[in-house]
Amino acid sequence: MAQRKIKNMAGVVHGVEDFRVEEIAIPRPRDHEVLIEMDCVGICGSDVHYISHGGFGDYKLKDRLVLGHESSGVVMEVGRHVTHLKVGDRVAIEPAIGCRTCRQCKAGRYNLCPEGVYCATTGHGNLCNYYTHAADCCFKLPPNVTMEEGALLEPLAVAVHCCRRGGVGIGNTVLVLGAGPIGLVTMLVAKAMGAAKVCVIDLLECKLELAKTLGADATLAVSGHDAQEDIVKRIHLLLGTAPDISIECTGAEACVQLGIAATVPGGVVTLVGIGAILQRVPITTALVREIDIRTAFRYANCYPAALAMVANGTIDALKLITHHYDLAESEQAFKTARYGLDGAIKVMIHCQPRNKNNPNRKV
Repeated sequence: MAQRKIKNMAGVVHGVEDFRVEEIAIPRPRDHEVLIEMDCVGICGSDVHYISHGGFGDYKLKDRLVLGHESSGVVMEVGRHVTHLKVGDRVAIEPAIGCRTCRQCKAGRYNLCPEGVYCATTGHGNLCNYYTHAADCCFKLPPNVTMEEGALLEPLAVAVHCCRRGGVGIGNTVLVLGAGPIGLVTMLVAKAMGAAKVCVIDLLECKLELAKTLGADATLAVSGHDAQEDIVKRIHLLLGTAPDISIECTGAEACVQLGIAATVPGGVVTLVGIGAILQRVPITTALVREIDIRTAFRYANCYPAALAMVANGTIDALKLITHHYDLAESEQAFKTARYGLDGAIKVMIHCQPRNKNNPNRKV
C-alpha cells in the first residue's frame, strides 16, 4: 500500500484581510539547524496586525508570510553540526536569530542586530506542521514543562527583558499599564523578581479579574474619559505610594503619558508596547523629575530565565491560555484573538492534533 504523503500546512498572510491555511514545502535543516515537528503556536498581537493592517510599526508586509513565533515542537532531524539536541527532544523555539558577528551580537544584544532574522517579521514564522530553525535558539524542555508552556516562553521572555531593563528588584512598587498577554506576564515576572506591590490598569474589567487571579496586588479599571490627575491619585492610593517603575505594555500615547505622570521622581518608565511611530510625550516633565525613560525591544538572553521560572513552578503561565484551536481552524483562531471573543487572552493553535497526550488537544 502506498505511503501517505506528509503535508506541511501553514497559516499564511498574503495581504490585508487575506489569511489562508495552505500547503508549503517541507524544509530541510542546514548543518546548524534542526527540523521541528511543530506542536503549539500562540497568537501574538503582531500576527494579528499583519492580517488587519499589513504590519506594525516599521515592519510592513512585503510578500506572503507564514505567521507564528510563540512556539514549541519536537525535533525530527538534526543538522551535521548540531550536538546538544537529538531526535525526539521537545523544544521551545526562540524566534530571534542574530548574525552573531556584528557589534550588537558580540555585546549580547542580538535583539538589536541589523541583520537579524525574526520569525514572522523578517522571515517566515512557524505556524505550520514542519519548520527548520537554528539549533542554538532551541531550548530543550524538561519533562514537567508542557508544550503549551514552551510556547508561552516567548511572551515570558519579553517580560523578563522589560523587567530587567526597568530594573525591577526586591521591594519595588511597579505599575503595569495594560492587562493584555504582555501586561499579564510582565506582572507575573515582576512579582517573581521581587516586586513588593504590582498594580495593573486596563480599560476592561474582565482582564483585570484575570490579573487578580494571577497575583496582582491591585488593579484599576479606567476609561477614556477619566482625568489623568484623578487616575494618578487612584494609582498612588492603591499602591500606597508612587510606583518606582512603570512598564507601559499597550503602545497607547495616553498610557505613555500616564506612566510618566504616575512614576515617582527619580523612577523609571519602561516602554514595551509598540504604538504610533510619532507620539506626544511630556518629555520636559520627565526631565525635571529625572524619570528615566527606557525601552525594551523583544528580548536577548532571556529564554533560560523564563524557562527556569516555569520549570520550578515560580510562574504558572497556563492560566493565560483561554482558547485552543487546531491548525486547520487558524482563521477562526485569529478572529477570536483579534476581537477578544469570549474573553480571549492567549489563543493557542495546535499543529499536531493527533497527539493525544494533551487533554486540551482536539482530535
